[in-house]
Amino acid sequence: MDNTESPKVKGNLLIVEDDLSARQTLEAFLTREGYEVRCAPNGQTALMFAREDPPELILLDIRLPDMDGFEVCQRLKEHRIDNIPVIFISALQELKDKVRGFAAGGVDYVTKPFQAEELLARVETHLTLKRLQKQIEAQNAQLQRAHDELEERIKERTIDLATANEQLVASEKALGERLKFERMVSDLSARFVNTSPDHVDREIEHALQGIVDFFRASGCILIQGERGGTAARISHAVVAPGVSPLPLVGANMISLFPWASKVLPRGEVVRVTTLDDLPAEAAVDKESYRKWGVRSVLAIPITFGGSVSHSISLSSRREERMWPEEYISRLRMLGEILVSALKRKQTEEQLRERLGEIEELKLRLEKENVYLQEEVKLLGEHSEVVGQSLVMKKILAQVEQVAQTDSTVLILGETGTGKELLARSIHKMSRRKDRPLVTVNCASLPPTLIESELFGREKGAYTGALTKMVGRFEIADGSTLFLDEIGEIPLELQSKLLRVLEEGNFERLGSTKTLHVDVRIIAATNRDIAQEVQAGRFRKDLFYRLNVFPIVIPPLRERPDDIPLMVWAFVKEFQKKMGKEIENISKRAMESLQSYSWPGNVRELKNVLEHAMIVSSNRTLTIQAPKLMSSETSDAGSLADRNLEDMERRHIVSVLEKNGWRVGGKGGAAEVLGLKRSTLYSKMKKLGINRPSS
Repeated sequence: MDNTESPKVKGNLLIVEDDLSARQTLEAFLTREGYEVRCAPNGQTALMFAREDPPELILLDIRLPDMDGFEVCQRLKEHRIDNIPVIFISALQELKDKVRGFAAGGVDYVTKPFQAEELLARVETHLTLKRLQKQIEAQNAQLQRAHDELEERIKERTIDLATANEQLVASEKALGERLKFERMVSDLSARFVNTSPDHVDREIEHALQGIVDFFRASGCILIQGERGGTAARISHAVVAPGVSPLPLVGANMISLFPWASKVLPRGEVVRVTTLDDLPAEAAVDKESYRKWGVRSVLAIPITFGGSVSHSISLSSRREERMWPEEYISRLRMLGEILVSALKRKQTEEQLRERLGEIEELKLRLEKENVYLQEEVKLLGEHSEVVGQSLVMKKILAQVEQVAQTDSTVLILGETGTGKELLARSIHKMSRRKDRPLVTVNCASLPPTLIESELFGREKGAYTGALTKMVGRFEIADGSTLFLDEIGEIPLELQSKLLRVLEEGNFERLGSTKTLHVDVRIIAATNRDIAQEVQAGRFRKDLFYRLNVFPIVIPPLRERPDDIPLMVWAFVKEFQKKMGKEIENISKRAMESLQSYSWPGNVRELKNVLEHAMIVSSNRTLTIQAPKLMSSETSDAGSLADRNLEDMERRHIVSVLEKNGWRVGGKGGAAEVLGLKRSTLYSKMKKLGINRPSS
């Protein structure tokens, strides 16, 4: 006999697609992923399948031969089977089509050609949400049944009370106190019928106070046993006016009253008129009663769910009291009502907390979808780093080394050198590549908004904060966060950023709850951070924490060998956008581009090429490097030129010092900088770089 168990089916799906190839592809993929799949080629067949055997989720194409997907979705509502999640699939990308799809009842939208991981993630997400909703509905139904049962019990008890009242009429004088007690119990019980969970504790204390007043007792407590029977503690307590509370709140009642703690779980009542009535095995209990001045005790076990979970205890410290037998059953009934209300409160609080988690998951999914769309748009512009010079090859080797780790990376370089593109390459090769890269440009945000943008905020955290906002660190949990222009972060916020980098902990703005995230940090700046530290504008400890693996991208003027490759890469990009064909770029034009200093680096090169593509009218690209500033305007820009030249001078001197001022040969400064030896000598002469005398 074959004992092999069949694989567990993840869910029942219906694919509605008129294209046979697409339908078969979807069916094969989802079946392989563990789903039970049915297919329908048109809307009528889909409606028939949905009525006969409703699936858990429908993947619905918008374009169908007999009716469109919007009409199919609307008909599902008309036939009362609109609780099936519908994900539209279409090659259309118009916003109005998406809006129409959601208005028709769809829960999501997948664009053809779809990504397998994205489709699978959306299917699993909506199946999970639907099943969670079913669980909640089942729990609500269970709560309603419990409520109905409670109402039935109350009705039954009310009938018993009515019968008892009829008997009390015959002996009003003798049983006056009994009638008063019954009325009290009935009134207290009725208060719990429609009590909201927020008021349950208040009503329980009100009921206990009513019991104390009726019996003229010193106090009354509700004791709750903990799981495993190892502890029992007071959950609610009241005392009569003028009586000091016993210091028992929080204490383990089992250690103080071990005998009673064994008797009550068996369903037996502890009724003590005088302490001398206690048996010998209750010596510890007796001593505890004497210590607190208790002279008489009545403890009644309360059963809930087939076992004793609570007990109500009345005590008298003023005098010895007799506890009439006829009141015990009513006190037990009232205790059951109190415990039932308490359990209902706990159940509803747990239900709220599940609902809260679902809302958090939904919010995070929406945020990630927005960022994913932004990342896809950005990644479409540059799919890889372009560069063939020796220095760029070494930088790419560094990227491969650090990508597989979770180490913090600090990317340094002038504006326009491609720091963000390099950060995306690191993330793309990392173990976190399945999650979107989250980016923050610290220079584009006002200082007052950077904190809420990074760490999030609670509703009402400050004037104008009308809603709760999830910060970028929470969105990047399990992924990578790219902090561009890190040098722009205000000094007073740097300590909070340092704490997240070291511990992974932070608090939302306006909240005291500590959150923990697992985020890999890549930072970038065009500033000299070491100089910023010396000037007191950047924390030294934060700089050391960020500077774990620094990568310096040299300016474009130091790697002219990369310019031809980059030029053709940009030309191909603009060809697709503009619909032009470029076959040739003159050698003189290319040499002029290579000899230009490019103060704006790659960004400036791209802008120059875009302008040339716009004005070109044939297949030969007419282009020339921007003209140098005239002597009249050079003085105004001399400060910027001096800064650029100073950076270039320091970089070349640094490489020369590391190589012992050896310019040529293998491993020499020219090879490290990716320059020809003659080019490096020319730059050294221009910048006034001379080898120091020994």
